[in-house]
Amino acid sequence: MLAVKIQMWVDLGSNRMVIKGYRIGVKFVRSVERNGRVPVRTKILQGVGIVPGSLLEFAFSTFLLLFYNQVLGLSASQASLALLVALIVDAVSDPVVGSFSDNIRHRLGRRHLLMYLAILPFSGSLYCLFNPPPLDQGELFFWLMLFAVATRLSFTLFSVPWNALFAELSDDYKERSELVAYRFAVGWVVGVIFTFTIYAQVFTASEEYPQGQLNPDHYPLFALLLMCTVFVGAFITTHFTRDQIQYLRQPASKHRRFSAKVLFEEIGLALQNADFRILFLVVLASAVVTGTNQALQIYMNTYFWGFGGEALKWMSFAVVGGFVAFLTAVPLQGLLDKKYVLVLSNIGTIVATAIPVTMRLLGIAPPNGSSELIVLVVCSTILISYFITVSIIMFASMVADTIDVQELRTGLRQEGLFNSVMTFSSKATTGAGILIAGLLLDFVVGLPQGATASAITPQMIFKIGVLEAYIVPIFNVVSLILILRYTLTREQHAKVQRQLKLNNL
Repeated sequence: MLAVKIQMWVDLGSNRMVIKGYRIGVKFVRSVERNGRVPVRTKILQGVGIVPGSLLEFAFSTFLLLFYNQVLGLSASQASLALLVALIVDAVSDPVVGSFSDNIRHRLGRRHLLMYLAILPFSGSLYCLFNPPPLDQGELFFWLMLFAVATRLSFTLFSVPWNALFAELSDDYKERSELVAYRFAVGWVVGVIFTFTIYAQVFTASEEYPQGQLNPDHYPLFALLLMCTVFVGAFITTHFTRDQIQYLRQPASKHRRFSAKVLFEEIGLALQNADFRILFLVVLASAVVTGTNQALQIYMNTYFWGFGGEALKWMSFAVVGGFVAFLTAVPLQGLLDKKYVLVLSNIGTIVATAIPVTMRLLGIAPPNGSSELIVLVVCSTILISYFITVSIIMFASMVADTIDVQELRTGLRQEGLFNSVMTFSSKATTGAGILIAGLLLDFVVGLPQGATASAITPQMIFKIGVLEAYIVPIFNVVSLILILRYTLTREQHAKVQRQLKLNNL
């Protein structure tokens, strides 16, 4: 493959940015150039694609460890190990799918073919994961690992090309953030309906199980609803965005066929991008914390706060934070560069997480079982959802901006690979976080598997609260320091875009 060494200077006024690298002989062009902005209908339909992923992560982070550990009796460390193995296997597949997708030539473009192929195996595997047959502990471990791997791999086949779409739909610095914001607006609407429904109608309380999420008889219906919802979401976003294929970049000349050599060459080129390396390290650092916190959250709600389904259904009001983020994220980046909005949002998440537990430890929080406690925790959840949503919008938009620099440096459009490398690092380290949570529950908290409320001591409850609110979140400081080293500004991105347009004339 012919690769020509290049060096480009982009005039930045008082600053000058040099972009060095290799320009590979592939040209990516659109069949039709878009006039004006991306239609709102397209933003919504593309945003629907967040539903399968958000419900997958909700199911995995909220229920999967609890289901196999507390309901089916598998030890937390064994269940966490199975999920870690699944995530590592899945994570390795992400760059492969990303590079493969980037180099496809098909009448459905580089993205939609893979998305269609993933829908049925993804939804079916997710159903089997939450509806296992009667098994002994060893068999249960392998069932969990097998279908966690199948679910994750098939989801990768859908999510990697879907994630690449938004960076192709628009080149505009601001509109990219809007596209991500629409994703979360749609995700929050569907998420609040789904969450409220399962807590109010599926995980209902009974005399034997006052906390419905511990009742094994509820999980087959949960699995069915989950399967149907993710199937519909994946199909809608795939089928009804086909009209956008003409506006997406396709390899027009000297087509690079996918191979192991191409994969490793493209990964190497991606990691030469300094800002991309920083974002990659941010994901590595933050995903461990996120994975640990998410795995502990359902234990926190179940044992520390004593919530059952009737209380947990109100957590769906976290949608308020998501909608406020949808309205404010783009205006915020008009005031500050994206990285500073990201830093402030991360700090806000740390503070909001600690507030309710701090109030409990100070003796000023309402007692368990009171409606006032539900209001307190829901308000905290709204704040957390706001800051997390703003953070993800900014981060995804920053990744898209680095792709433009990469095109100027190499001539390649690597939307699929860039997003897949991010999800690779996120999944691998989130898996480490889940394993850490399982080990903490087994060896620090001392939580027994298949536990009943009477088996949980006050000391265990205290440890869960301290871990969730203070010990785990403090490690977010590492990612905050890394974010501040990101260098691509609004002005630099505008210069890069102008240069790209000149190159494509």
